[in-house]
Amino acid sequence: MKITILAFGIAKDILGARQTTLEIVEPTTAGSIKSTLMEKYPDFIKLKSLALAVNQEYVDDDTLVKDNDELVIIPPVSGG
Repeated sequence: MKITILAFGIAKDILGARQTTLEIVEPTTAGSIKSTLMEKYPDFIKLKSLALAVNQEYVDDDTLVKDNDELVIIPPVSGG
């Protein structure tokens, strides 16, 4: 199955692009995709937190991801 990955901030820098497509075996969860991304892009491991959204809704690691879903990587944000 194919999912679209969108990245912002430091996550975009780690991916080397704002958007990419990932081929995943069905069925899978957001947590499994997060693990796959950390294997493929080890710099994600260095981030203190990494939130995910599927189809514009924040999700937890147990959320099932389906073919053609859009997954957004939301890196930690600092402010002042």
